[in-house]
Amino acid sequence: MKLLVVEDDRKIAAAVRRGLEAEGFTVDVAHDGDDGWWMATEGVYDLIVLDLMLPGRNGFVICRDLRAAGDWTPILMLTAKAGDLDEAEGLETGADDYLTKPFSFPVLVARIRSLMRRAQRGRGLGDTTVVGDVIVDSASRRVLVGDDEIDLTRREFDVLEFLARRAGTTVSKDAILDGVWEFDFDGNPNIVEVYVARLRRKLDEPYGTNRIVTLRGAGYRMESSP
Repeated sequence: MKLLVVEDDRKIAAAVRRGLEAEGFTVDVAHDGDDGWWMATEGVYDLIVLDLMLPGRNGFVICRDLRAAGDWTPILMLTAKAGDLDEAEGLETGADDYLTKPFSFPVLVARIRSLMRRAQRGRGLGDTTVVGDVIVDSASRRVLVGDDEIDLTRREFDVLEFLARRAGTTVSKDAILDGVWEFDFDGNPNIVEVYVARLRRKLDEPYGTNRIVTLRGAGYRMESSP
């Protein structure tokens, strides 16, 4: 799961990023509202943690404009300002939840997971995605093929989860990069091919199947009936 944190306090942003990455998330960070808006509209995120008071566009404006553009990525708004009016305005502009600083990190993680579960249910998804005999459990980050548990690295799991949630749909290499890797990734985009090959060695070769199909020039598709 990939998150965007828009927070101008660099110490808070760094601490939140470290903590969320330790929880298994991929995290991008923006330190002002204009960069946050650009990253939110250019990238693919499962959730946005959005500070209210930002240089450039503030959190209210970013949230309002994303919703006006038809982007319903879950938004958890953070602010040092306390008060019912600020909370009401945040929710009215389209935020899904609201957390006042200083906050407990476990509470932040719990709110994020709760919002993501709610969003997945709204899309007809749950914490568990089943594609044929492959079970991908997002909550525990476990993968089963039949009765066998498959040992995956964090990045391998993220790539598989991204494909599994879009099973039957052709997904481009760029879409996988946007949805799984950090926004500022400047390495070789062929890294996607490396991870798909690793997944095939673990999911396909031992079982004589071809669950992840390559469509030359188009991308990859995960099949439920290889």
